[in-house]
Amino acid sequence: MRRGGSATLLIVWLLALAVLGWMVSQRLKVSTDLRSFMPAPTTPDQRLLMEQVGDGPGSRLLLLAISFRPDAKLADAQLAALSQGLANALHDDKRYSQILNGSFDLGALPSSLLPYRYLLSSTLDTQPLDEAYLADQLQQRLDDLSSPAASLLKGLLPRDPTLEVLKLAERWTPAKSPEVREGVWFSPQNEALLLVQTTAAGFDPDAQQQAIDGIQRAFRALPRSTAAKLEFSGPGYFSVVVGAQTRQQADWIGRISTVGFIALLLLAYRSLSSLMLSALPIASAALAGIAALTLAFSEVHGITLAFGFTLLGVAQEYPIRVLSHRRAGEDAVQSVRALWPLLLTAIASACIAYLAFYASGVNGLKQLAVFTIVGLLVAGFSTRYLLSRLLPVRVRDVAEMRWLAKARDAVDRLPRPRWIPVLVALAIVLMLAFAPGPFWQNNLAALTPLPQDMLQRDARLREALGAPDVRYLLVLQASTEQGVLALSEKLQPQVDALVAKHAVDALELPSIYLPTVALQRERQQKLPDRATLQHALNEALQGLPFRPDLFQPFLDDVEAARQLPSLTPERYAQTPLGQRLAAMLVQRDGHWLGLGTVSGVHDVAALQAFGENTGGAVRLLDLKAASESLVAAYRTRILQALLIATILLVLTITLSLRSLRRAWHVLAPMTLATFLVLAVERVAGIEISLFHLVALILAGGLGLHYALFFERDTGDPAEQRRTLHATLVCVLSALLVFGMLAWASIPVLRAIGLTVSLGVAFHFCLSILMAPHAHASED
Repeated sequence: MRRGGSATLLIVWLLALAVLGWMVSQRLKVSTDLRSFMPAPTTPDQRLLMEQVGDGPGSRLLLLAISFRPDAKLADAQLAALSQGLANALHDDKRYSQILNGSFDLGALPSSLLPYRYLLSSTLDTQPLDEAYLADQLQQRLDDLSSPAASLLKGLLPRDPTLEVLKLAERWTPAKSPEVREGVWFSPQNEALLLVQTTAAGFDPDAQQQAIDGIQRAFRALPRSTAAKLEFSGPGYFSVVVGAQTRQQADWIGRISTVGFIALLLLAYRSLSSLMLSALPIASAALAGIAALTLAFSEVHGITLAFGFTLLGVAQEYPIRVLSHRRAGEDAVQSVRALWPLLLTAIASACIAYLAFYASGVNGLKQLAVFTIVGLLVAGFSTRYLLSRLLPVRVRDVAEMRWLAKARDAVDRLPRPRWIPVLVALAIVLMLAFAPGPFWQNNLAALTPLPQDMLQRDARLREALGAPDVRYLLVLQASTEQGVLALSEKLQPQVDALVAKHAVDALELPSIYLPTVALQRERQQKLPDRATLQHALNEALQGLPFRPDLFQPFLDDVEAARQLPSLTPERYAQTPLGQRLAAMLVQRDGHWLGLGTVSGVHDVAALQAFGENTGGAVRLLDLKAASESLVAAYRTRILQALLIATILLVLTITLSLRSLRRAWHVLAPMTLATFLVLAVERVAGIEISLFHLVALILAGGLGLHYALFFERDTGDPAEQRRTLHATLVCVLSALLVFGMLAWASIPVLRAIGLTVSLGVAFHFCLSILMAPHAHASED
């Protein structure tokens, strides 16, 4: 193409990319909910797991510890002031549904619901509001007024002389609570402790990050906060830490790899203009892939973008093949035209492989499939029809490089006995047979390990605070919501017995927060009318220094409670405690489930036996076992989709090459190399996860290119040298990028890097050793 035509095409291309980029910036909404990358649950336990890992009370709990810095010793009172100040600052923030620090919270019940305290408290179950009881309570209040708690009681006494609000606060406080000093919780390590429950799902790292940032800002605004340090723990905090670590490592690895990749291409082609132009198909692929996602999905997951850019690494080979296969004086369009049948086969084959992700039925993987398939098609066709018309007319023929000729001669002299496939297959079988440990990695926690000190701190804080166990749930089932609450009330004595036997430290059932309507009405019937209560109160006040009219608010509340409609979860929903209850009551397939949170499990068998003795109305849910079954089901679907993709791939290669023998020379090295990677990783004790499978598909796509081009025997030694040059550049660039990932400390990054690096090396070696023209040269 003439210079003027090339300039026009380049400008049009860049403008199109700019428009596409603008459209993407306007439409792209990034999601961070990790459940998008989990399969649809197929069992009740798996469905419950998916809800609990995101919205369950245990997953939304943040554990906070305030301690003094080594250079600034603070008294307990100062730490307590920071604890209380932080709790007050967070109290009205909608990002937090509950804040507990051991202090008495008058706001546990909104003022509009305070009359309900007589229906929520168990006092009336055993004690009527008569003269004797009121006299005893008033005498106790008189004693309390001379204690340090007097300032708190003065505001509460006129409305609640029997301290029902305080009894409810104690009931809703974790059963195993830390020591209370200066009115707040303290750990044995002299840390002021808080429990904060976020409204955001635990599986939403961005929302959890905002919640943590809000807590940190509120803490920094407190007086003397600079002399103390605030530490976090809990599932939401862990997701933020792991995400930050992954981004940090991916960023620095990406920067180093990019610089190395640019240096490699400059060294290989010694043309800055060719290097810059060859980036256009990759940029086009990325933007087109994202644009397709914004059109097909309302939200795009961040992991889709991260993995998608990784999988698009296959597309970098398209311009590399064009640059390496150009002859001196030959027009780039002619070079691409000669390569196009093989490139088109490679593109189609890679797209078929990535279709396995779409067939998995998992939303995140479907997004990944759309992104990579659209990207590969755009990269391939833009290389064919656009890049070829922009490349410089005068280029240096790489086939004339003396080192390349020597390298090709060395490759051709390699021994290639025909029994190589048999030997490799036998080695694979032996390594897989004697590999240690389980084949598959089902433990999700192993994919995102945390520093040991962080895990130890979490265990220590969880034990001190009596926080719910993140592994076990007690599931109650009934036909109605009230049926669940009734079952919960019925089971409470047995639960108390389990706690007494130290099978668990605490077990919290839904009825702790809300009794059944029937029990509320029963308590309501026990409330005396105003005249009766007034008479009992007057008698109880005899000889006490309280003014007769002081307790008018108390009389008003009791009278109001006698007329109140029963409190239901719907009426309760807008309060912090109502939100807590809502997380414990779940409607499912025409019935209701109640979720009991467990703290400090010491005897799992006792909990299981407790469930079995209820006739199926209660069961112990092991979230770890449910997650492992979900991962296994996920993997099965991926493997089934890969099997179908493999059959389609074999048909595509065979039809494209029009020869079973030629197809064998392409597919055999790719298949053997893929299983060889699996065997080597297994014999090294590595358990195979989903991320290894994703990496194997990527490595297979790269290896398919190597085998396709080595299989092509043109009979021209110069062309064979060009093929070797292009393949070496592709191999070195892949090893540079993924070899860096293999050194990452994050298991997901390391799994992808190691698997692709091994795959690239094995694919390259076997593609050379099993190339058909090599055998022909030996005969």
